[in-house]
Amino acid sequence: MKVFLKFLTVVILFITACKTDKKPTESNENQTEIATNFDTFGAVISADNALSSKEMLTKFNSLQVGDTINIKFASSIKEVCSKKGCWMKLPLDQEAETMVRFKDYGFFMPLDSKDREVIVEGKAFVTEVSVEDLKHYAEDAGKSAEEIAKITTPKKEFAFEANGVLMKK
Repeated sequence: MKVFLKFLTVVILFITACKTDKKPTESNENQTEIATNFDTFGAVISADNALSSKEMLTKFNSLQVGDTINIKFASSIKEVCSKKGCWMKLPLDQEAETMVRFKDYGFFMPLDSKDREVIVEGKAFVTEVSVEDLKHYAEDAGKSAEEIAKITTPKKEFAFEANGVLMKK
């Protein structure tokens, strides 16, 4: 009887351990689509449920200095840091834009990525940028000395810290 119980236990364990009816999941299909259509930078993110740039502007306008929200949106790259690709500017409409930096300085964008479509995911917040920082960003962007000298007042900025970026191929 003991031998029979041991045998039955082994058979049951074998049957349950060897069960392999894994089906391809939607996330696997989604990752294949992303790999085919996008270059990925930073954390792996999905393209699903991304807001438009106009919807993102509405979200930014509802924030006060110091507020933060986790969000994902799509836009096209207006400008990229010409030295390393360590930041980019994304337009929200004809006048407003957001300055995007990358979490923990952990990844960079290609220097030739201007005008490419992107989806960014991370933290959106409103901040006030000092004159010193504005001049530094203008220098990184390759602005002339005259343009840099015109910067004399701090600026309210829509900022974004991206943990992941998808750039359309």
